[in-house]
Amino acid sequence: MVESKGLVLVTGVSGFVGSAVARAFVDAGYAVRGMARGGSDRTNLADFPGEVVTGDMMDKASVVAALRGTDYLAHVAADYRLWARDPEEIVRHNRFGTKTVMDAALTAGTRRIVYTSSVATIKPMKVAPADEERPLPEDQAIGAYKRSKVVAERLVERMVGEQGLPAIIVNPSTPIGPRDVKPTPTGRMLIEAAKGKLPAFVDTGLNFVHVDDVARGHVLALERGLAGRRYILGGDDVTLGAFLAEVARQVGRKPPRVKLPILPLIPLAFGAERVARITGREPMLTRDALKMARRHMFFSSARAKAELGYASRPWSEGVTDALAWFRSAGMLG
Repeated sequence: MVESKGLVLVTGVSGFVGSAVARAFVDAGYAVRGMARGGSDRTNLADFPGEVVTGDMMDKASVVAALRGTDYLAHVAADYRLWARDPEEIVRHNRFGTKTVMDAALTAGTRRIVYTSSVATIKPMKVAPADEERPLPEDQAIGAYKRSKVVAERLVERMVGEQGLPAIIVNPSTPIGPRDVKPTPTGRMLIEAAKGKLPAFVDTGLNFVHVDDVARGHVLALERGLAGRRYILGGDDVTLGAFLAEVARQVGRKPPRVKLPILPLIPLAFGAERVARITGREPMLTRDALKMARRHMFFSSARAKAELGYASRPWSEGVTDALAWFRSAGMLG
């Protein structure tokens, strides 16, 4: 019997990224305990290769209990919404939740921590891909989600410097792939594109990465990363038009050809947000999303490759695996 490398607690284990991270740790020889909220969707836990406990990042006692007997922590849980009736709720959740989990880890004497941040905390460049040396100031963050991740990441950095928190920070770009159970905003876009419901697009771009490569990056960060240091876990820089064309190709549809200017879409976004306030359902189009679309959000993973040995597969494989999973889950109709 092969001896385990240690026990890792993974928060947010029922989610898209969290479930992939847990499986990556198991594949790397670790024992895993997953923490999920009581009301979480259990789809991704059906064949979970470890122990699952109930806990909430907002409740320190439950996090301390979940950490009991563990060696390491991967804090993946977050409030990942790009819109809410009360935007400040997203900020409060991610700031307080991160503080609660990090305090619990200090109390438990956790040996090493991987904190899942986001490229939302990094300032995009006009032309070249941005890297970890361009932290985004809080007052320049567009929307509550980006601001919440900036606030939470800076909190972790301060705790590393002031309290000796043994935390490594990873910044995933835009993950795609299987087990996107909610789905995420990117997953929703992919589903709508596969159904032929996105006939046009704006001139923007994102860095797409397979979720399993992001997960493997968490393992590498735990094993080789430096406390307090940020590592972008990305894949390929892709324009939105190219992304939608690839989705269309894989499902046998004609790709969208119409490129729309952003300005005329603002009233549509305003209307979609008004409807969302009534229904409570996150709108497909928001004013913040249009503001972010003015920049190509391209990023470099050079540091993670050089210092962690990180690697990523072609982004189109993430599309293939995402479509296969959405089809098996009945989300493509």
